[in-house]
Amino acid sequence: MVTQALAQEISQLEADFCFALSDPTRLLILYALAEGPRNVTELANELQVIQPTTSRHLKVLRERDLVYTVRQGTTVTYHLADPRLIQALDILRSVMRDRLAHRAGLMEEK
Repeated sequence: MVTQALAQEISQLEADFCFALSDPTRLLILYALAEGPRNVTELANELQVIQPTTSRHLKVLRERDLVYTVRQGTTVTYHLADPRLIQALDILRSVMRDRLAHRAGLMEEK
């Protein structure tokens, strides 16, 4: 039997995970890291986002274990924690694309 406390904990974990994926910049960071590790400056330049903002987004992703860091001297490099994240995001994009096409088809019928 699932207790109320367990159900609440699971819901909170899911909400935290979904929060991390709810920002377009964080999604772009994940896709960039899927191509290979990068430091914060490289990500900021690639995504054309200021470095402090990029750092804040990376903190959110790191706190939820979606990315991890490796320190080499003074450089901290970010890595995608699990490549299945990209597969999941691709599936979600495909579902959304299909839903939009379906809606567009309904609008044309009216």
